[in-house]
Amino acid sequence: MIFPESQLAHKYCKGKGLEIGAGAHNPFGLNTLNVSLAMPVDQEQELKMCGKIAPADIHASGDNIPVPDASQDFVVSSHLLEHFPDVIKTLLEWYRVLKPGGIIFMIVPHMERTFDKDNPRTTLNHIIEDYKKGATIETHEVLPGGHYHAWITEDVVEIVDWLKKEKKLPIKILEVQDVDDKVGNGFSVVVKKLR
Repeated sequence: MIFPESQLAHKYCKGKGLEIGAGAHNPFGLNTLNVSLAMPVDQEQELKMCGKIAPADIHASGDNIPVPDASQDFVVSSHLLEHFPDVIKTLLEWYRVLKPGGIIFMIVPHMERTFDKDNPRTTLNHIIEDYKKGATIETHEVLPGGHYHAWITEDVVEIVDWLKKEKKLPIKILEVQDVDDKVGNGFSVVVKKLR
């Protein structure tokens, strides 16, 4: 099965950018380099699912990307943010690589529409504590199902608002889609780097 492309992503993601953790089964159809640490077992599963693999153009973690500051027009991800133990570190990294006017486009699973529905909802305080202590895959608890965090739409909006207020990032939420137009079990948040 291959999911459709997101029309919302095509509306905002112009130029050249990075896709964090691209999957051949979940294409965006944008001008991107794929940043991935895909393991052979993930690639085997993807091959079985859709008959091909999305190769890694940049073999790196999405929270430590070896590209220059302000070098990308956009960063796009689908069902990936919840896989990072330190969400604030991750979003700061995505912000770092963006040119002024650049876009962070993220689709995040909505816990009430996925297997996360029985997991505890991740609070902003939890995210802030993860950042303060430098949470890693070795130190952060994994929820049943393999995610580090479980959210509803408002939770990720709250994280972005915190980054704007507390980290003084010049960012603005351009659009929120409570039911994403790609996979349908998540939500989309579009963030612009103002300068």
